[in-house]
Amino acid sequence: MVDLPDQGRNNLPPLRLHVPEPRFRPGDTADFSNVDIDTVGRLPRPDVHVAPAQIHDHAYGLVRVLDLDGQASGGWNPNLSRDRLHAMLRYMMLVRAFDDRMFRAQRQGKTSFYMKSTGEEAVSIAATMALGRDDMCFPSYRQQGILIARDYPLIDMMNQIYSNRADPLKGRQLPIMYSAKDHGFFSISGNLATQYPQAVGWAMASASKGDNRISAVWCGEGSTAEGDFHSALTFAAVYNAPVIFNVVNNQWAISSFSGFAGGERTTFAARAIGYGVAGLRVDGNDALAVYAATQWAADRARTNGGPTLIEHFTYRAEGHSTSDDPSGYRAREEYAAWPLGDPVDRLHGHLKLLGDWDDAARDALRAQLETLVKDTQKAAEKNGILGHGMHQPFNSMFEDVFENMPHHLAEQRDQMIAEQRRKFGPDWEPN
Repeated sequence: MVDLPDQGRNNLPPLRLHVPEPRFRPGDTADFSNVDIDTVGRLPRPDVHVAPAQIHDHAYGLVRVLDLDGQASGGWNPNLSRDRLHAMLRYMMLVRAFDDRMFRAQRQGKTSFYMKSTGEEAVSIAATMALGRDDMCFPSYRQQGILIARDYPLIDMMNQIYSNRADPLKGRQLPIMYSAKDHGFFSISGNLATQYPQAVGWAMASASKGDNRISAVWCGEGSTAEGDFHSALTFAAVYNAPVIFNVVNNQWAISSFSGFAGGERTTFAARAIGYGVAGLRVDGNDALAVYAATQWAADRARTNGGPTLIEHFTYRAEGHSTSDDPSGYRAREEYAAWPLGDPVDRLHGHLKLLGDWDDAARDALRAQLETLVKDTQKAAEKNGILGHGMHQPFNSMFEDVFENMPHHLAEQRDQMIAEQRRKFGPDWEPN
């Protein structure tokens, strides 16, 4: 065995690890002056078939259309019609009204759990509006805007949140874990990033069949540290799958900031570079930029240009969920100090500049949407809420798992029925 030279090693400092630490903690004053915000129009809109290596700047800069005064400009401006813009704002405001009402319902004990998307409405609404209605979406748990933008019935969403007798998922999923195949909305999984390889597989199947539908998938920046994320990127790159990867960088995972997922080192869009995939970093609070980037990525995927990874640079305004208290780990006024503003306010400001919209119209629309959500809630609660007994037949727990029920489940079901008849009499029947 040959000894390795160690001359001079005794003079080296001891090795140490770096533990990421957010810039602001409770009691601190948030100051985002260090955040580099690209000027509108600096990044050009490339051809949809550009080689990924030619747009590395787009993974480090910030695609923007709206300035903070509401003016739209630059090559990424999608030049949407007034009707389209009004529809986009209405959907975004509807998501916010829905979130506020369902959050309140959880606090009133009517459901066990809820997650708001306040501050991130553009990430789901604008992106969905840029996709085809028959494209398949693989969401994480903060993209309820996808369903709303596809006009999924609000009452069905509420019934699922209440897990009541009209719940389309029969009370088998955690509240807000929706599933709506007929609206191109794949079942939400609480196991983070599992939807990434599923979206790639769906896209590969679409391509194998010679279809023209693509898939889009969302996850938070924290989930990019999961192995599923990297497996999905590998498969998509190798097989040129028609899929859009959306990374919602809202600065915080459950209670850890983006540095624990690698955000201190580089952007999340830059992860595309190592896989040879097109990467875009987008102002996630600019609905027009989100729309334009998604439209570009969709056109690229639909014409065999391959996958795109889009990092939506945004901020989670509320807690991670109703089980979370963000005041325990971040500065109280962080969202108010966020330099990219509020997505609803920014789109509202753009419409005001166009001249056919004002604060009074916004307030009237907000009141209308709040009434709609409130009335829908009353209708949903007639089907039951948390604590009002069992809303689904007891024996339904054995159903819908296998096409043909295996013998061991049939035996368990029969044992359950026999036990209930022993307790409540021979005439008891499952219902």
